[in-house]
Amino acid sequence: MRIWSALLIVAALASPAYGQQKGAPSPPPGGPPKTPQEIEADKAADRAYQKSLKNIPDQPPADPWGGARGTDAPKTAAKAKSGTKAPVN
Repeated sequence: MRIWSALLIVAALASPAYGQQKGAPSPPPGGPPKTPQEIEADKAADRAYQKSLKNIPDQPPADPWGGARGTDAPKTAAKAKSGTKAPVN
């Protein structure tokens, strides 16, 4: 009984590894070569993309905390006089 249990456990652990075996051959990387019309269409699309990028206006640098802080200069806190102490009741 122990032998059958051990064989069952080994078979269960080996089945995922068996599924990773190479089955059918994979196609060559890169796919089929492009035709001259496809190459020209790719170049035209790239030129149109580059032209559209030039039409985007330059944006000023973003300031995400611009609305959170005030527009005035920081105010200095009034310093308390060090010689006087508050009365103790």
